[in-house]
Amino acid sequence: MAFTTEEVLSGLAELINDETGIAPEVVALEKSFTDDLDIDSISMTTIVVNAEEKFDVRIPDEEVKNLRTVGDAVEFITKAQV
Repeated sequence: MAFTTEEVLSGLAELINDETGIAPEVVALEKSFTDDLDIDSISMTTIVVNAEEKFDVRIPDEEVKNLRTVGDAVEFITKAQV
């Protein structure tokens, strides 16, 4: 099942909230994981693993460092579904 950009953003916001307590409505495409949301590498790893499971995609370790913003992650997950 392919998820829309909005569904991926909403799902990621839920995962980020579960891991960090950050309110889902704060999570937006332009937000930086580290600068705006203050997510550390350990939390990011958990979010990535949970996102892989939720969206049935594989996010290679070497790609994770390229996911600087929520939008980067949403775009990667959306394209990885195809």
